[in-house]
Amino acid sequence: MLSERLTQYSVLTEEKLGKLLSESDLAPILKESMAYSVFSGGKRIRPALCMAACELCGGAPEDALLAACALEMIHTYSLIHDDLPAMDNDDMRRGKPSNHKAFGEANAILAGDGLQSLAFYALSLCPHTDALAAISKGAFEMVMGQSLDVNSGGDETLLRQLQDYKTGALFRAAVTSGAACANATKEQREALIRFADAYGMLFQITDDILDFEGEASVLGKSVGKDAKEGKTTFVTVYGLEQAKEYAKGYAHEAREAVLEVGGDGAFFTELISYTLTRKS
Repeated sequence: MLSERLTQYSVLTEEKLGKLLSESDLAPILKESMAYSVFSGGKRIRPALCMAACELCGGAPEDALLAACALEMIHTYSLIHDDLPAMDNDDMRRGKPSNHKAFGEANAILAGDGLQSLAFYALSLCPHTDALAAISKGAFEMVMGQSLDVNSGGDETLLRQLQDYKTGALFRAAVTSGAACANATKEQREALIRFADAYGMLFQITDDILDFEGEASVLGKSVGKDAKEGKTTFVTVYGLEQAKEYAKGYAHEAREAVLEVGGDGAFFTELISYTLTRKS
């Protein structure tokens, strides 16, 4: 069921993304570099969570499609900029050269800028203003997380705040914008935020674990960089086994929050289990 739902959401997202890009009056190199990254694969977890939250609260996936596409474009722009030499300096992303390796640094920066701008244009077409507010807040918090990551200097006291902003912010934006598109109740939105807080930590911890024991050929990106560069992660701070225990704890919290939303939360619970044991 999880794979079928992810495929359904991914197809809807990619079709709409293609339409948004094709209808935009972009310079050829800008359009090519934006499309290069936004259509480079990936699981489309954030748009899936957005549409799934909308469905869970009584809406249809299409009701949240513009918000979902905006989230994916913001996420993709963050990856392009994260890979730049001034940031993480990664040459590979999703199994192929990073945007700056394929198009040069200047064009990569512009591709990220273009995707961010197009995301907010898409949101301007969304009739649910609460969705715009949720995603705007999430995008800003994500940047705060990146800033903490760049400037923390290995400060362990900032670990949870850093990871909550860097990764959790867009997950919160995904479920709250999806809920907004379904006119969810206050109680449903609050439960979904609790889910996103826990799921974001789960996702980031498993990402930290994969950087330690994953395979580059499976992940499609370099591994072992966190320890080599002295980055503050759950693995570098607590060790591998304790990080895995934290992941299990956050998975439990996420499941409990889904139950509080009500309705058929099977997609969410299956996603939690998948994330806890993911290999890529």
